[in-house]
Amino acid sequence: MTSDFPTEVVTVVGIGADGWAGLGDPARDALRAAEVVFGSQRQLGLLPADVACERVTWPRPMMPAIPQLLAANAGRRIAVLASGDPMFFGIGGTLVRQLGADRVRVITHPSSISLACARLGWPEEKIEIVSLVGRPVERLHTAIQPGRQVLALSADGTTPGQVAALLVARGYGESRLTVLEHLGSATEARRTAVASEWAGEITSALNVIAIECVAGPDAALLPLIPGLPDESYDSDGQLTKREVRAITLARLAPLPGQLLWDVGAGAGSVAIEWLRTHRSCRAVAVEHRPDRAARLAGNAAALGVPGLIVSVGSVPGALAALDPPDAVFIGGALTVPGVVETCWDALKPGGRLVANAVTIQSEAAVASWHEQLGGDLTRISISRAKPVGGFLGWKPMMPVTQWVVTKR
Repeated sequence: MTSDFPTEVVTVVGIGADGWAGLGDPARDALRAAEVVFGSQRQLGLLPADVACERVTWPRPMMPAIPQLLAANAGRRIAVLASGDPMFFGIGGTLVRQLGADRVRVITHPSSISLACARLGWPEEKIEIVSLVGRPVERLHTAIQPGRQVLALSADGTTPGQVAALLVARGYGESRLTVLEHLGSATEARRTAVASEWAGEITSALNVIAIECVAGPDAALLPLIPGLPDESYDSDGQLTKREVRAITLARLAPLPGQLLWDVGAGAGSVAIEWLRTHRSCRAVAVEHRPDRAARLAGNAAALGVPGLIVSVGSVPGALAALDPPDAVFIGGALTVPGVVETCWDALKPGGRLVANAVTIQSEAAVASWHEQLGGDLTRISISRAKPVGGFLGWKPMMPVTQWVVTKR
């Protein structure tokens, strides 16, 4: 927390598309009492002329400018305008993180999600919500599941067309899209079509997209539990296979908000499936080959976790600048000097380290580390049925020796 910030409480006022008319007395009183009001150009334009304050439009990018603007207005009564509910993907949460909850007063307003659910008759607790404001449309992939209802916050008027294209590409072309524009205003409107028939027109920039997911007969089912089909990944062969991957993720034990290092990431499958377990999970995939790094980034986007951080570089040097992890997976580079030591030293207390060895040399390395640090050693042997002439026989995959240890 910066001491140059104003000591006064910053008031954050949620405002809807209906503008001043939709505000209650506490919100109006707070804005009239303010000496300076921050907001977007559209939001500030909703204030009547008798709100006598300095009006400051957020610069772009906004986030880096917030501390300086607050410091520059220290000692003044500050109000901030937010769209809808300030604590729902809004500026309210940002200010609380920077100033502390005791220095931020939030006056809420119905969010666009609340208004959309009211118009559609959808119970809020049963829907999936995805924000695409300043975020890639690929974030929708994890929410697109058969029979699910999804609300997406649009970045602008082109977002509905991007969503429709994503649904068609996923085999969900018969999904019903309802675009709700200017919710809560006198110009509120809606457009409805199935994704495959969306004409691609540009809507109002202020919109929410309602999606009723309908899976086509050829749509790939991509559950959120670990163990996606191997063919879900673009790979040059450096891929932790499905069965081993499921076991590996179970031992890594992903928890909401925790950070994974995937060292020697290859196709990125372990980091990707870690991220898919919960939207707050974080992961860094470390890969020394640029071609593989590019491929794994594509896999992350295609599987709904474009926020995967890809670090291109050789280990252990590439690990030095990373935040301390809650879990580490070493799928490659086990025999590189300094890699295990660096990972172990950086691992937080209670963190899990999982290493998979497939060569004699890497197996010897994990056996040595097991002797030093303890943990569990497991041999994983998988066989898949393959044709043998006119019959089926078992074709074994390379066995994997897995070392798992928790830092106490």
